[in-house]
Amino acid sequence: MKNTVKFFLLFLIAGFAACKKNISEVTYQGGTAPVLTASSTLPMVLDIANKSNNAITLSWTNPNYTFSTGPSSQDVSYTLQFDTTGSNFTNPKMFEMSIAKDLSTTLTVNSLNAALLTMGLAENVAHNMEIRVKSTLVNKSIPLYSNVIKLTVTPYLDVKYPVPAKLYITGSATPGNWMGGGDPELGSQKFTKISSTQFQITIPLSANNSYLFVPVYGDWGNKYGGTGSNNANNVSGDDFKPNGGDLKAPGTSKTYTITVDFKTGKFTVQ
Repeated sequence: MKNTVKFFLLFLIAGFAACKKNISEVTYQGGTAPVLTASSTLPMVLDIANKSNNAITLSWTNPNYTFSTGPSSQDVSYTLQFDTTGSNFTNPKMFEMSIAKDLSTTLTVNSLNAALLTMGLAENVAHNMEIRVKSTLVNKSIPLYSNVIKLTVTPYLDVKYPVPAKLYITGSATPGNWMGGGDPELGSQKFTKISSTQFQITIPLSANNSYLFVPVYGDWGNKYGGTGSNNANNVSGDDFKPNGGDLKAPGTSKTYTITVDFKTGKFTVQ
């Protein structure tokens, strides 16, 4: 009986060793870099009026990952990479778009525009872009890179609210107090435009008092305030809207920097 048990154990050990050997011998043999094609490579001037229309379709071939046991049965993941010409896909603001298994994707005018703006590229200016696709197996292993497609794209300004030419702050929380109708411009209450959609001012605020933003000083025809009732906003920043309610200043009287962004419809107080 002892001999039988010993023989059985030796048989199991030998079988396990053989299986381990076979597993360890599975090796990566290679693959073929995807071939990327585009529905068009003509210069594109994106138009907000057509934002729901298709802008471009990108397609690529299967990289056919192969191992010593044959073609891989693992799912392949793809990442579309957009970068400016000359950056060689090293730009820290490079835009990446993940795609699970498909071999093509279509970007609308709006999604392509958003990709360029996410990269911090200026609106209404033509930008020379490069696009490629990266394929990987599970855990982002064994990356293969496609050919590069070059494209010139002009994005449009996409904002939540129209951007005024100027912006001012007025209210009991400010040194200039509430403006009166027809008052002349008060330079100390004027924001500086720091981007195509953002305004910023550094100004003392009086604790727990109120303020609003106006595009024309001395004119109550247009204003920007909170989205809720008067003084119901987060004092460190919140959403705003045209003709909104009074905004409440923080609980400590001191100098703050206020940034108003018409792209997002948000402001911050720091």
